[in-house]
Amino acid sequence: MQDSGQRMIHQVLAFSLQISHFTWTESLLKLIGSSFVLDLLSLKRSSRQTGKTGRKLEVAVDDMENLARACKVCKCEELQKILDKEVVHQKYAEYKSAKELDLDNSQKRFILQAQSLPKEDRLPSALQRILQTCLANSREGDYSEESNEMIRNSEDDDLADLYIKVGDKVFHCHQVILASRSEYFRARLSRTVDFLDGNSGFQAAQNVPLLEEHDLSAEAFEKMLEYMYTDKLEHLDPDQAEELFDVASRYLLFPLKRVVADMLLPYLEHVSPAELCHWLMLSDIYGVMKIREYILDIIACNFEMFADTREFRALLLTLPPPSGDDSLRTTRPSAPGTGGNTDQGNILDDLREKWLEAEGAELDERDESAALFDRRLEMLMLVAEKEADDVDA
Repeated sequence: MQDSGQRMIHQVLAFSLQISHFTWTESLLKLIGSSFVLDLLSLKRSSRQTGKTGRKLEVAVDDMENLARACKVCKCEELQKILDKEVVHQKYAEYKSAKELDLDNSQKRFILQAQSLPKEDRLPSALQRILQTCLANSREGDYSEESNEMIRNSEDDDLADLYIKVGDKVFHCHQVILASRSEYFRARLSRTVDFLDGNSGFQAAQNVPLLEEHDLSAEAFEKMLEYMYTDKLEHLDPDQAEELFDVASRYLLFPLKRVVADMLLPYLEHVSPAELCHWLMLSDIYGVMKIREYILDIIACNFEMFADTREFRALLLTLPPPSGDDSLRTTRPSAPGTGGNTDQGNILDDLREKWLEAEGAELDERDESAALFDRRLEMLMLVAEKEADDVDA
């Protein structure tokens, strides 16, 4: 691009996201609008200076006119208005303090906080609009010439540069967003040979790479896209939570687990002990500590109620026995990315510790209480084994 202001935006955006191998086209900047310019322009500079991620624009006064021209080209109208107004102010205002310190314009800085823009022009709203357009253009079915023509027409709406096929549905996506959010997609998109996954007339007609993802539902993939584009989930069906935990592990989106866990907790307040046993196992497998600790606390405080539950007794048979020595503790196999978590031990070891905190004796009698708890578990396991034998018979 010829204009120096436009080059500055492209360079800083690429540096900010550390994905310079992706192209920030003028059309993508136009679609996203001023929100990306504002939220990402000085992201790395702010984080280096303060140790925190900044959401502000900071630019030398001498560069403001170039930046305003770049905003005009990229159709960042609200940001352009603010910059134009400030440029006029800088030209005609008196700066006593600057004169006293003998500062030239190169030393003056213009800082604009994200909140200064209208909500609809900020990054979250812009990405929400992109997501909605992409999902509206995603479709199921075969890829006839008619559907190819429809998809070609939709490209002007969502500017998708990547299609991902999940089951019978093809999702419109943006490489830059997926790669910046997921190390899985960053690695996969860097291997262009993978684009042959969609070796079909559909891909040839669109001249857009097509990837195929397997072993997950289109609904779960759509939820994952919602999180990747907006950093949140609007709604969650509890029946989707298990698959989303798996998706978060597979695609290295570990913060997604926390989002799902936060939305699942209110639901868990009203489920039966049998269901809590199920969620305890899942949270242990996928390393969702918030759910795991929540359920262990409930069991520890209501141990006898769970002891009378057949599902809890059956669960005991599937778990490694508690150990008295921390060095002997074992853990169940965990999902990818959850290994090496030193805070997550054997479920029964952790349950015993929580039970001792809630019900056990103090100090010198603590070991006796722990032994009593272990004997109670052994009795429950014997009952569970007998129940299993009766079922087999």
